[in-house]
Amino acid sequence: MATSYPNRRKPGGIWKTSDITKNLKTEGTFPIGGEGSRAMWAGGQSPSNSDVMEYVTIQTTGNGTDFGNLIAGMVKTGTSDGTRALFGGSDDTYVDYIYMMTLGNAADFGNLSEQRYGVAGANNNTRSIFGGGHNGARTDRIDYQTTASLGDFIDFGNLSVARFSPSGSSSPTRMIFAGGEESSRVNTIEFVEFSTLGDAVDFGDLPSIAEFTGSVSDGIRSFIAGGQASPAFQNSISQIYIGSKGNSTDFGDLTAAKSGLAGAGDLTRGLYGGGTTPSKQNVIEYITYAAGGNGTDFGDLTVARDRVGAASNAHGGLTQVGYPRMPELYSPTGKVLPRGAASGDIAVVAGGNSPSNMTQIDFIQISSLSNSTDFGTLSRGGGMSGLSSATRLVQAGYELSPALNEMNYVTIATKGNSADFGNLTRSEFGISPAANSTRGLWQGGCTPTRTNTVDYITIASTGDATDFGNLTQTVCAGGGAASSTRALRAGGSTPSITDVMDYGTISSASDYTDFGDLSTNRKQPGGTGNGTRAVWLGGEEPTIVNTMEYVTIAATSNTTDFGDLTQARTGVGRGDNSNATRGLAVGGSTPSYVNTIDYITIAAASNATDFGDLVTASGYQASSSNGHGGLS
Repeated sequence: MATSYPNRRKPGGIWKTSDITKNLKTEGTFPIGGEGSRAMWAGGQSPSNSDVMEYVTIQTTGNGTDFGNLIAGMVKTGTSDGTRALFGGSDDTYVDYIYMMTLGNAADFGNLSEQRYGVAGANNNTRSIFGGGHNGARTDRIDYQTTASLGDFIDFGNLSVARFSPSGSSSPTRMIFAGGEESSRVNTIEFVEFSTLGDAVDFGDLPSIAEFTGSVSDGIRSFIAGGQASPAFQNSISQIYIGSKGNSTDFGDLTAAKSGLAGAGDLTRGLYGGGTTPSKQNVIEYITYAAGGNGTDFGDLTVARDRVGAASNAHGGLTQVGYPRMPELYSPTGKVLPRGAASGDIAVVAGGNSPSNMTQIDFIQISSLSNSTDFGTLSRGGGMSGLSSATRLVQAGYELSPALNEMNYVTIATKGNSADFGNLTRSEFGISPAANSTRGLWQGGCTPTRTNTVDYITIASTGDATDFGNLTQTVCAGGGAASSTRALRAGGSTPSITDVMDYGTISSASDYTDFGDLSTNRKQPGGTGNGTRAVWLGGEEPTIVNTMEYVTIAATSNTTDFGDLTQARTGVGRGDNSNATRGLAVGGSTPSYVNTIDYITIAAASNATDFGDLVTASGYQASSSNGHGGLS
């Protein structure tokens, strides 16, 4: 009977209706090795160290597309288990990671056992291995770690001789180390078995001595291309059968002699990107394994560079028919992360003041009672505002001098660092945020002059903000909340402190309408809600208060008393941290910055209860959840 989706080596497989239904409901798995598979390149020298990450779709041709940035510009080596890609081996010990089918900046994975660059890397479904390199002297060390985990790398064994700049490739069972430099360049090929620990074993020889070669694999053969000989660059591509020891044989030639290239591919195509001739190259070329022969032009990298790291989510070291889609890091089972109104349960808290500009990103599981957990790092820190759909948190309104118009975002389902989203229509801070599933609204702010302008974005599409309309007054430092149809803004500074609340209809770009009044003039309240109620949390009158009050979003009116926070504070997280039941007040200033997290049951007016603590005491953070009341 046919497989339920195409086998990686037999693309004529069929889909069962039951499996299509399952994937639609659970976003479970997708076939690897076909039309959507990616190759990507990260880091390298251009001639300075680059932090650029870019990707192509392997079964097409064309130029590289920007993916995001490494934590820092470095020479790198890449591995991938089909879901994650790891980039390690540089002038530092740390290893970066990303998710191959998303876009965004890299996050910290852990550290190699020692600082070194010029390493070989490869992996199978489970393990990533980095071997060899240079740390002031050549090293024979081989490290490994489970790719799906986070943590420092562990000793695996040793190469036969300390070696710099070999290339790596793999089958599901073996990793190949090809070429490199010992006391001089060598043609040595060695291998290790993924399932064991131990030293590398001799495999055979390349046709000539070479270092900085590029390697790809279809799981049966490894194809080793280019490299620097003595002293010339070479254009030859040779092949070995990974399951059988022996010397390599000729396969074909690259389009040009080059060194420092990096290979990535799937089961039918191998791609080689970058390199030096000795000028830095942006060329991507490909080979078709079954056809044999020379390289063919594929397209160009966005930046010419060599000694770049490469990875693929479909290479020959992988055996699964399908891989999970974006792994949900909050679930030990790897099931899809619930999201949207009545189901989303993750709040992300980014940046803030403590009192310095913070770049920390935390996440909180709202239905639990627990402390926040590290999520990643912002590209720029400081006090700011945040809004979210069920999938993205967008940050804007940096409290810096001068003000900035930047917007950045993170993908809630995958831990990681922020990436650029676009720009506001103006540079300002102290913005009141609100959003539904589609649109995010940035309400008012300071430039430092108070404004009445409202911008909007389509959260699913990166790009610049667009003018939405005007508030009923020029105001800064208010609170924001929303239902799926209405955006509310409350209080703030005009520059005198105000009690005004106003609202806009999210689907129609137009001016705001008066909603009612807070019980007192107040600035810097937090906002949360469940789509029916909006609750305003703390703030300054100008003394800092513990007051909470609420409104019914569908009915214009003044506020009603809700209860009290556990302590008087202002500048709690700027954004809606809620699920269908609970709202959170995260951090803030008393005026000392605190790490307190309180929670309320939104439907029941009562005092707040202690929830747990933030990683770091802070206030004025960009924060929101994947289950707040504006979502549907």
